[in-house]
This record gives sequence, C-alpha cells and structure tokens, in this order.
Amino acid sequence: MAFHDLRFPTSLSLGAMGGPERRTEIVTLASGHEERNSLWAHARRRYDAGLGLRSLDDVALLLAFFEARAGRLHAFRWKDWADFKSCLPSATPAATDQFLGWGDEVRAVFALQKTYASGEASYARPITRPVAGTVTVSLGGDPQTEGLHYTLDLSGGTITFADPPDNGAEVRAGFAFDVPVRFDTDLIQTSVASFHAGEIPHVPVLEVRE
Repeated sequence: MAFHDLRFPTSLSLGAMGGPERRTEIVTLASGHEERNSLWAHARRRYDAGLGLRSLDDVALLLAFFEARAGRLHAFRWKDWADFKSCLPSATPAATDQFLGWGDEVRAVFALQKTYASGEASYARPITRPVAGTVTVSLGGDPQTEGLHYTLDLSGGTITFADPPDNGAEVRAGFAFDVPVRFDTDLIQTSVASFHAGEIPHVPVLEVRE
C-alpha cells in the first residue's frame, strides 16, 4: 500500500456527505449511572463519495480514480468542503490562525494542528496533509518566509525552522488542508438504468491513521 499524493476530484467531493466519528464506550451501572470512556484520542472521518455523482460522466471519473487506487489499497487526499481551513469557512487563512507551540531555543520542528474549542473544552486535531501554497507562518506575530525562515513538509504537516524560535516566542500558522483517506470498499456497483432512475451507488471513504 502507498499514499498517492493526489486529491479526489473536488467536483465529486463537493456533493458528498460525511464527517467525524468518535468511538465511546458506555457502561451503565446497576444504579443507572453511566461510565463513559473515549477509546480514540482523535476522531476518524467517514464520507460517502457516491452522493456527489450527478451524471454518467461523474461515474466514469469516479471509476477511473477508484481503479487507479486499486480499491482500498492506496490512500489519497480528500477535500472536506465543510472543514478544510484553519479559519472559519467564510474567511481566508492567516498566519495567526492556529497556535502551534512556544519557542524554547531548542525545538525547531512544529506540527500543524487545528484546535476546536467550545466553552472551556478544546480538541487539537493533527493536520498531516496541508495544501501546497496555502501555508503561512508567524513567529511572535511576525510573518515568516518559507525557504528562508522555515521549510514545510507537505506529506507530514510539519514546519522546521532554520533556527529554533526564541524562548517564549509564539508559533502560529494558517493553512488549507486535505484529509488522508482511502476507499472503504473494493466493490463499486453501477448501472445506467439505476443511475437514470435516481439510484446512487454507495461509495464509502474512510480517513486513514498516519
């Protein structure tokens, strides 16, 4: 298996449905009280690519992509239209969007992440597939230049500074990103008759752990 650094056709993912899935274990005690335990540190996203098909040309595009990935064998990039930026959907990513860490004059590598906050609770999601040309970085509020101040790993989502940031310097970044996924089936069943009748094939897509 390998990761094909290629994005699933955005014209098809635009109409897809899906989102994050959590795995929670719930035990109901004799008293009626519950004990809840989260089995996963990070959510895993699922999508249905079949819902984005609008024509037989779309079906042909899907089949070509599916065959080139050998079904479930090879992973690829997926644009989640509901959540693909470091900022709000209506905004443009900025270098101060997401907090990545504090400088300590030793650490030079910082991983991209997106923090989801509600009330006093928050969750930091690792971002491993940033989109080329969209990443901007700031250090202590000052914009940094890629190639001069830092290098970016598009296949891992890490920033490496040429010189470790000063002690207490705030590292932030803005970016667009994709989700690493694979097909969750080795079978796609389609027919011209059923498609014209409005029956859309189910094409599950699942986020992969990296």
